[in-house]
This record gives sequence, structure tokens and C-alpha cells, in this order.
Amino acid sequence: MLAAGQALPGDWRSQGVLHLERSPHAKLRSVPVRAVRITEGFWHKRRQVNVERSIPTLLELLEENGIVDNFRRLSGRKQVPRRGPLYTDSDLYKWMEAVAFVLQSEDRPELRAQFDQLTDEILAAQEPSGYLNTYYVEERKALRFQEQQRGHELYCLGHLLQAAIAYWRATGNRRLLDGGIRFVEYLIEIGGHGKQPLLTGHPELELALVELYRTTGDRRHLELAGYLLRGDGERLKLTPRDYVYLFSGKPFVERTKLEGHAVRAMYACSGATDYYMETGDEAYWRTLERLWRDLVSSKMYITGGVGSRAQGEAIGEPYELPNALAYTESCAAIGNMFWNARLLAATGEARFADVMERALYNGVNSGMSLDGTLYCYRNPLELTGNPEDKIRNPWYTTTCCPPNLQRVLASLPGYFYGISSEGLYVHLYDNNVLDWKLQDGMALRLTQKTSYPWEGTVEILVEPAAAHAFTLFLRIPGWARSAEVRVNGQAAAGKPQPGTYFAIRREWRSGDRVRLSFDMTPRLVASNPLVRENTRRVAVERGPLVYAMEGLDQKGLESLFDAALALPSKGFASEHRPEFLGGVTVLRHAGVAAEPPLASLPLYQPLDQAAVRRTRKVDLVLIPYYTFHNRGPTPMQVWIPYEP
Repeated sequence: MLAAGQALPGDWRSQGVLHLERSPHAKLRSVPVRAVRITEGFWHKRRQVNVERSIPTLLELLEENGIVDNFRRLSGRKQVPRRGPLYTDSDLYKWMEAVAFVLQSEDRPELRAQFDQLTDEILAAQEPSGYLNTYYVEERKALRFQEQQRGHELYCLGHLLQAAIAYWRATGNRRLLDGGIRFVEYLIEIGGHGKQPLLTGHPELELALVELYRTTGDRRHLELAGYLLRGDGERLKLTPRDYVYLFSGKPFVERTKLEGHAVRAMYACSGATDYYMETGDEAYWRTLERLWRDLVSSKMYITGGVGSRAQGEAIGEPYELPNALAYTESCAAIGNMFWNARLLAATGEARFADVMERALYNGVNSGMSLDGTLYCYRNPLELTGNPEDKIRNPWYTTTCCPPNLQRVLASLPGYFYGISSEGLYVHLYDNNVLDWKLQDGMALRLTQKTSYPWEGTVEILVEPAAAHAFTLFLRIPGWARSAEVRVNGQAAAGKPQPGTYFAIRREWRSGDRVRLSFDMTPRLVASNPLVRENTRRVAVERGPLVYAMEGLDQKGLESLFDAALALPSKGFASEHRPEFLGGVTVLRHAGVAAEPPLASLPLYQPLDQAAVRRTRKVDLVLIPYYTFHNRGPTPMQVWIPYEP
């Protein structure tokens, strides 16, 4: 047991988003958030909006909607009724985790003061036993751990722990972490085999407990995560429907497919991957591999989004990937990114980095508006333009997505690199400076200069503290049709293969330069024919970005849905517009429009009269998907009909 005030193992300044230094089955070690400074470029702009607009305005809304007052009422500091759904504690904790990651990158005294003040409010509401939840109190106290399928008690604790760990790694302050550990001690005392059966209900605590174990070294934290992953469904009398929807309650290793609530499934898989990296249990790895292949072969949207059904916010059947009805919750895309980041750490395999990048640039990035004050809960791939369909909003009664998006952007520097015994892995590309060290202790500075994702050239300056032999692993994205790597102006030995890491082993000296060039020609992508809605439709990608058409940009068209791409053609024209939608590359392509407009045709007509004739030539404009609905309601589609 880790007593209050007892020193935690390791240096808090050196720990990454995942602290994998002692994880025996992780191939890669994390680089701390503070070791990577993202400079002016694509993600710098998004992160600046996050810290200057998004995070401050969301705290105002959390206060306005009584989320912080829910804690104050328990400490007697305010006499107010409890407000919001039963899981609102977690929304505040995620906001605090975002702040903690910001503080790992830069000193923001006002944010640190706010975090400390909120810590006071939270700990003042904690019971002497260690229990801490603002919903299961007073008249609902008797229901503690009696409504675990829906209660979110352990889910909230998971987010508390993650915020507390991130803040300790930002500042060395462990007040909130000690409070979280007291709650875990309470759980260990009352729950487990032979005691009160426990169920996360919404997986989250599993991955938080593994990270707590990595932080404290207390193996009981890992064992509790293992107990939750094995499930205790028989004692809890769960139904088959519970096992599907909750994605918990039965042994994780018995899972054969992804199903049920999409966010729950992604978080459960993330926690199971963390558990595997600590235990090496091959049954877990076989299950993770099986579930990942199920995802990428038939259940993931081209944007990296997950979850096709509004009912139950659920993953559908294989190839059930509707466009307008796509649920694709922002949190599910985030969960997909989290899971693949962990699989990448476990293996060093580029296929996982490719999915992580796809989700990040598209299904995650779309979730926050360009000005940082509006959020998508759903991220559909088609919209009719109905003004009542308010996709982006400043607040949701269930406001899980906004702080989740904030913590991703705040922690993003921690996902760019990985360290192995062989050298340094470069996972993501953008302007940044890495100041860290190799696994053997050699100090290393690495600088990226690029206009990625708008251009495919990346310049890397390598500066070890002294001449040193190691391997630089450069990710060649799976989307790249071709790539070139040059070192100090000379072509590197070997042929870069898309979807792999290109390894350069040499004695590196300060001033060595690497130049990567990726083919950025826009690509037409077809889906599996079993995705019936996309028959005779294509999507457009350029670099890591998925593109879409919005009605506002299509001049001379009565309806977006009258248009089709004209194929074959001379291809796309690319135009970078620095002042448009925050600075994007726009694509143009020849198209044809239906004459007469489709809406003028009968609802039903004989087959021999039903041929659609698209005879009028039009110029079609496409924008990056992540920017959709930033100019108000307008029709939008990712999958576009084509005419040969």
C-alpha cells in the first residue's frame, strides 16, 4: 500500500501520456509531452485555440450548469440542488486532465490556480472512507454499487485518476492523486472476489488503474484492473444484452467481435491493451488482434469514426456504415485513437499508427469547431442542410465530448514519437522540436519543418549531443502511393514501403538532415461493395485528410445531391487558401449535374424511365472533412456519386 506522502517511483517530469518505462511487454517507450514543442503549423493553431478559447469557455459552462456546484453542495459551501446526469463528475475531471496536459507543455499560472481551486472543491466533498461521487449521496446513498450497469461510479473514478496523474506529471503536486488513491483503497477493501462484485458499466477505470499501477508501482492496482477485465457478471446477474452493450462484465478474452456501445468498446480495448503490456498474457493479445481486424475490415468509417447506430450509440453489423445516420460520436473516434496508440506502443507496427492518424486528423479533429467553442457529439458523413439539425453546439446535457477533445489536443505532443532500445520512432509529422534522450541516455534534439498535411515534404534536423549510432524509424504512411527518403542530400538505402517504418541505421552527427517526400496526389477511394449505401460512390483523400463537399461551395447547383464526379478525368486541382476555414487546401474536380434536378422526379417510376441523366458540366469543390458545418447548416457529403 502506498501511504499518503510516500514517494512515488520515477521522475514525474520524464513520464509520458503512458508511462511505459517499466512495462515489460511494450516495444516502445513514451516521450513526455513537455519534451515536444509543437511550433507554428497545423496542430499549433488547433492547440492554441484549445487553450485560449475552448478550455476557458467550457469551464464557464461547467460552472453555469452546476457541475462544480455539485461538489460544493456536499462540502456545505453552497446550498443548491444537484444538477445534471449522474456522470457529470467525469466531465469536470476530463476538463482538469486537459488543463494538466496544457501545463505539461507551458506555464499557465491562471490554469494552475483553477486546477488547485477545483481540487479543493473536490477533496472537500470526499468522504472519510475515500468514496467520492456527487450523485450517490443522501437519499441515493443506499444505491451505491447497486446500479453498476448505468451508475458510472467507477467510470468517474477512472477520469479522476487520469486527471490526477496528468497533474502530478505536470507539477509534482499529488493532492488530487492522493484523493484518487484513497478511493481506490476503498474499492479494494469492499470489492472483488468474495466481496461486493464490481462492474465498470462504462469501461474507463481499467485503463486508469493500469496507469495508476505504472505511477505507484502498487501491483494491487493492476490486479484490480485485471479483475474488472475478467468480469464478475454471474454474481451481478448480467443479461446477454448487458454483456453486449456494456462491453464489460465477462472475460475480455472471450470477446470475438466489436459490438455494443462504441465508446465503451474502444475504452475496454484500450484498457485491455494496457493490461497486456504489463502482463504479456497472450490470450489478451489474440483477442486484441481479432477485435482490431474486425474493426478495420468492416466496422470503421473512412474518417476513423466508430459507431454506426444512434440506438445504443452502438457499433453495427459488419459493413453497416450509413452516412447520414452515422452516429460516430467524437468520444468513439477518440477511443479509437487511444486504442491504436496503445497497440502501437505494444508493437511498433505502423498499421496502428496509420489508424491513429486517420482518426486524429478526421474523426477527432472534426469534433471541435475552428473557433474552439462549438462541438460535435455526432460526426455524420452526410447532411441534408436542415437548419434544425444542429450538429455543432457549445453545450450538451451529456457533455463528455468537449473536454475529451480538449485533453486530446492538449496531450498531442506525447503522441509524436516513441523510443525503443534501437532508437527513435517518428509517428506523426508537423512542425515541432523534440528535446529528449535515447534509451541509452544520449541526449537528442530533433526538429521537424513541414507544411504537412498540406504538402508532403518533411525536413528533419538531427542533433545528438555527440556522434552516436542509432536507428531513426520514419513512418511511411499507408496512404502514400510513393515516398522518398534522403539523408544529407543522398537517397537513403532501401525502398520506403507505405504502411511501414523506414529504418535508417547510422552514426548520426549533429547537423545531419533527413528529407521525406510523400506523394500528395488526391486519391479516389471505393468502399467494400457490401457497404451498400456507397455503391457507385467514391470518397476523396489527400494526404491524411478525408475530403467532403458542402453545398455552400457548389456554384450553380440547385442541390448538392444533383452532382456527380465526372470520371475519368485529368484529376484534381489543388489550391491552398490561407484565409479560408483557418487555412486549408481546397480541391476542385470536374463534375456533372442532373437535368432535370433529382427532386423534380417522381418518387417512383418505371425502370425504363428512371435513368438519371447528368448532362450539365459543373465545377465541384471539396474541403477537408474536419471543417464541415463551420459556416452554418448546409448540405454535406463524403461519399460522392460518380459518372463514368
